Amino acid sequence: MSMKFKSFALFAGLVAATSAFAAEGVTTGPHGEKPTPAASMTLSQEQEQKIRDGKFTAALVWHEMSEYTNAVNRGAQDEFKRLGIEVVAQTDAGFDGARQKADVETVLAKKPSIIVSLPVDPASAASVYDPARAAGVKLAFVDNSPAGYEHGKDYVTIVSDDLFQMGNKAGIAMAEALGKKGKVGYIFHDADFYVTNQRDGAFKATIGKDYPDMKIVVEAGMADPARAEEIAQAMVTQNPDLDGIYVTWAEPALSVLSTLRNAGNTHTKIVTLDLNEPAALDMVKGGNIAALVADEAYDIGVTVARAAAGSLVGKAAEPFLVVDSLAVTKETVAEGWKKSLHKDMPESIAEATK
Repeated sequence: MSMKFKSFALFAGLVAATSAFAAEGVTTGPHGEKPTPAASMTLSQEQEQKIRDGKFTAALVWHEMSEYTNAVNRGAQDEFKRLGIEVVAQTDAGFDGARQKADVETVLAKKPSIIVSLPVDPASAASVYDPARAAGVKLAFVDNSPAGYEHGKDYVTIVSDDLFQMGNKAGIAMAEALGKKGKVGYIFHDADFYVTNQRDGAFKATIGKDYPDMKIVVEAGMADPARAEEIAQAMVTQNPDLDGIYVTWAEPALSVLSTLRNAGNTHTKIVTLDLNEPAALDMVKGGNIAALVADEAYDIGVTVARAAAGSLVGKAAEPFLVVDSLAVTKETVAEGWKKSLHKDMPESIAEATK
């Protein structure tokens, strides 16, 4: 964020229910919800026909537009179109909570049956969505929900990543890149946000549990992504023999990549999370980046739209639906881009793979 993580400063400080996941190897939602596979959210032919007959409408009230949000948006748009639901509004709050509140008020004038959204600031988001809730609009969320809102009463569902799976796949990708042995650096997100906390913890748990010949020899917390290069320089200077570095998401990973390049280090491999064009370009050219682990963002959009539509005809949804993830490598970059974002990889990457 990153495709997703430009918003982390706004989410930091939320009380997150993250304590149980590492021991169980299971993702939990922002309020401790148990995960349910997104693929289980299905509609019968009869339900789909009722939805089409209902002439319903939807509004997409986004926190911001990015590569990630665009993929989620495409999934939602396509599923609403398939179900005969007209999308009457789409907004971009530019990570401004006040603007998102105004966006909700604006789209309510169009009387949508559904609003799909990702709250800019869950801690204060109840006031953003209360007018829609009072109007009887079905609310369905990506990644988080407003503090104080109850599943099934105030909103339909939350759809997100299988967070433990993403961190676990990053650990496996690192092991494969290093031949299952070596010294690893670990740069984690040093803020209280359930998404990164769980993904980072899953990577660490996977290395510790499954790869006895790999050792995390140095750890560094990153509260501010702007400090990523400074953190990377300290880590690499003090540990020049690192075989690999895990970085919590793709944008700060580029700072680590820059540090390694400046040091003339072609040995240390980087594994990070989320698709990013410069990172993928380095990967396909045989650089330091070994793998990028991504969620199936398009499917998040499909699932949240389907769940919201189903609620209009009495179909209940589980509180926390999660999509799968995939490790994207040099060999699988074209397929991975398509599966995650439902679009072709950027031309620069396609050219580099020729």
